[in-house]
Amino acid sequence: MQKIRGLLTQLYGSENVESILNQIINLIENYRHKIKSPSVFTESDIALICYGDSFRSPGKPPLQSLHEFLIYYLDCAVSIVHLLPFFPFSSDDGFSVIDYKLVDPDLGDWTDIENLGQSYGLIIDAVVNHISAKSKWFQEYLKDNPDYANFFIETNPSIELSSVIRARAHPLLTKFNRNGGEIHLWTTFSADQIDLNFQNPIVLIKMLDVLLYYASKSARILRLDAIGHAWKKPGTTCLNLPETHCLVQLFCAVLNMVFPNVQLLTETNVPHEENIRYFGDGTNEAQLVYQFSLPGLVIHSFLTGNSVKLTEWAKTLTLNSDNCTYFNLLASHDGIGIRPLLGILDASEIDNLVQTTLNLGGFVSYKNSTADGQQDPYELNITLYDILAEPDQSKEMNIRKFINVHAILLTMQGIPAIYYHSLFASSGDHDGVKTSGQNRSINRKKLNLMDLDRELSDPQSRASKVLTEIKQLIGIRKRHPAFNPYSHQEIHSLSEQLFCVERTSKDRNEKILAIHNLSDKLVEFSMSESSINNSHKTGNDLVTNRHINLRMPLFLAPYEFIWLKLSWVSGRKI
Repeated sequence: MQKIRGLLTQLYGSENVESILNQIINLIENYRHKIKSPSVFTESDIALICYGDSFRSPGKPPLQSLHEFLIYYLDCAVSIVHLLPFFPFSSDDGFSVIDYKLVDPDLGDWTDIENLGQSYGLIIDAVVNHISAKSKWFQEYLKDNPDYANFFIETNPSIELSSVIRARAHPLLTKFNRNGGEIHLWTTFSADQIDLNFQNPIVLIKMLDVLLYYASKSARILRLDAIGHAWKKPGTTCLNLPETHCLVQLFCAVLNMVFPNVQLLTETNVPHEENIRYFGDGTNEAQLVYQFSLPGLVIHSFLTGNSVKLTEWAKTLTLNSDNCTYFNLLASHDGIGIRPLLGILDASEIDNLVQTTLNLGGFVSYKNSTADGQQDPYELNITLYDILAEPDQSKEMNIRKFINVHAILLTMQGIPAIYYHSLFASSGDHDGVKTSGQNRSINRKKLNLMDLDRELSDPQSRASKVLTEIKQLIGIRKRHPAFNPYSHQEIHSLSEQLFCVERTSKDRNEKILAIHNLSDKLVEFSMSESSINNSHKTGNDLVTNRHINLRMPLFLAPYEFIWLKLSWVSGRKI
């Protein structure tokens, strides 16, 4: 409790700490009977990212259709399901939450959620930064109910707020009428998403209750949505402030007392150095952070056939603790972020990503204008397959490239997460964009299980080929402890066309060298003494089961990759 007391003092001062602490103690006691043992992730853990209604079938709640899909189509390939917000909502495909503790009846109920949680590690979204304008909390606030006083952030519109960093072009403050008077409230993401005021400790208590409730409902990971914006301080960027880190540390400390099996994943789509600060000291903050730079860098590398920027960046990756690791992804319900690429790619390289997206029929979303009136690109809205597939290349070559991309995802240190549309190499849903008026809808189409079954039953279809090959790679990964999310990683420079990841198991009994050709050219290379231990003379490719002599020149066909399990001299560990 001393740690929690100290964090509360940092946030709220010493005067009211004991009162707030007593409320937290009461919360902990309410949930203590549901406590579970700590758990760790292994090389067998693969995540699927989807909505509660991503898969639909007639006469069945979508959450049950999702469960059916996981059982009959993925064959235990994934162990974790990131279920995007499944609560009643008013906008933003679920992220404008009306009630944190209810399941949207159009999807199913808590029984369906807990059934999923019995079979899979659930990631539940905790939308901590804001709540729907249609929520009870906000409606009671507008009615001047004292129980909801100061739940939201009233701000004088004359205050200087130009330093605030956000991903939207609409005004930061929204006008409302309250008790006959006009007020302006902080709305970072939309006028329907009202920012919560964590400077009010009652809001903190309410949100801690929400987090503990999700943990009691079988959550294994709590994803803190937009957490970087949670603490507001005019005159600053209001992004990733020290108080926000303190808030995450407080969440972590309380959860560890009741649900030590539950881990925190921070959603902070910011440059890498800011992002990894959410690891804290490796023990006191988030156990998982997104690797948001990975998608854009991998795409850039395949578009240019050049691995240099990806290799240079990957060489800088470190973990400061055995308690934390990365959450890796290539695609998600959001677009491909540009901000995480700042400082890694130059302006011309980012512009190439933007122009490629537009030329291929995708969209680009922009953040608030800069001082000179220019709009900066915030994210690319296009499916992963569409931005990688080249019209003048064969179907087979485009599929090979797409599988290679996912091979990189599966070899990198951390937990790999695959967006549901990537399982089938889906193309963009332009009709969905027209209907919703939202660029992000291009990658959010709902899938009918009967239609999907017909497509997958054709072994020559793109969806069938991609799903089959991704599942095969996952099966290989699961059998090798070198791919443990916490095991050692080293990046090697072999040539400009190749991306090379070396993974070593924690017991040092297994070493795997994953080498990926990112170009459409045949690449010849040799293994230098600096790249491998002198004891390694041969390796076995886990993908093709070929035996490879590492002292001879090696060749990789266009977009080919090999996962070499290295042999070593008897009696000597790696």
